[in-house]
Amino acid sequence: MSKVDVVVGCFYGDEGKGKVIDYLAADADIAVRATGGDNAGHTIKVDGVKYAMRLIPSGILSGHTVGLIGNGVVLNPKVLMDEIANLTAHGYDVGRYLKLSEKAHVILPYHRMMDRALENTRKAKIGTTGKGIGPAYCDKYERSGLRVEELYAPGFRDRLKTLVEAKKALLKFYHPQEEDLDDTLNFESIYDAYSAYAQQLKPYVCDAVTYLHKALEQDRKVVVEGAQATLLDIDFGSYPFVTSSNPTIGGILTGTGLSPLDIGNVYGVIKAYSSRVGEGPYVTELTDATGDRIRELGHEYGTTTGRPRRCGWLDLVALKYAKRVNGLTALSVNHLDTVGKFDKIKICVAYDCEGTITEDFTTNLDVLNRARPVYKEFAGSFGDLSGCRTFEELPRAAREYIGFIEQYVGIPVRFIGTGAEREAMLVRDKQRTIC
Repeated sequence: MSKVDVVVGCFYGDEGKGKVIDYLAADADIAVRATGGDNAGHTIKVDGVKYAMRLIPSGILSGHTVGLIGNGVVLNPKVLMDEIANLTAHGYDVGRYLKLSEKAHVILPYHRMMDRALENTRKAKIGTTGKGIGPAYCDKYERSGLRVEELYAPGFRDRLKTLVEAKKALLKFYHPQEEDLDDTLNFESIYDAYSAYAQQLKPYVCDAVTYLHKALEQDRKVVVEGAQATLLDIDFGSYPFVTSSNPTIGGILTGTGLSPLDIGNVYGVIKAYSSRVGEGPYVTELTDATGDRIRELGHEYGTTTGRPRRCGWLDLVALKYAKRVNGLTALSVNHLDTVGKFDKIKICVAYDCEGTITEDFTTNLDVLNRARPVYKEFAGSFGDLSGCRTFEELPRAAREYIGFIEQYVGIPVRFIGTGAEREAMLVRDKQRTIC
């Protein structure tokens, strides 16, 4: 049986996972999305066209890879239909290459309303995108969620009516002044819309667990695309400033039905600096002109929201933590060209917690908010990297920068991003040793 390659983000998302996935999907049979919803996105440029993939696995852009949306995803049908329409308009055979797990949970209009209502009541904002992801997961674990397969059940109408009325009462509790709630959450309108979605989505729905395992038994190549990243994990991230799912390796397993024995390589993706969207601790954040320059050079604005990202130097303390949690076998370092524009580059190698120096990451907010980065400085000014086709062709300073990351974390860097384009990536021999 073949093994599954997994791509996960190591920090706060937006690390450039799409570029690695795009490379791996070039000879993959199936690309899987396991967790999250349309609050996340992979941006890929293909033949000059930029695709912001929020639900459909970006591996489908290879033109021959099946994109499978797993059971761990919470699904907004309208967003999915818009993505299908966009891909179809650009010549992709979505009918042939898209699969959707019957066990994925469905986002309904009241989930988005509840998301915004809850955020408005918080004194300390989490920074939610307001797309209903958290409330949909809440319903899943409270066992009142709606799965894709239920859209086709005989009792769908009655089930949906019960859910809508219950959520309407709850929203009235949070917003008693909301006078048009009966119109906003009109049951007949929601029923008609979701009945139509059900018919549109029906050709893609399948038993994804059986589909994946049969594919592995047939030695087909499978890649799993992680969404968001390790430090946004509901269990292992900087709680409560996290997402509502497990974008780490555990969520990959429960969001697909794969077993630990099915996993091969686990690639952790980082940028040669770091960034974060939303609230929460961020030890290496730069709120000065250097941080602003990183943001502009790296075009650090959210794929889904357009929000400017907080930027800072690379944090190897957090990266080592991501390696431990996910069992990373290799790394991808993107935006090497971006940091190479600085004369001097810094990497965080430890935290100073009021005089106590540590190389061990913690999710304790009190500690993170008090921690100060301990930096090691490197030479920058890498010059133009666009002509480099091998690691050996990189400038010496760039090679030393990558080599230090490898030595600190203890795993090799296999992929190196040298520009924004699809082809701007160096791929090193997977059997190679650390520098």
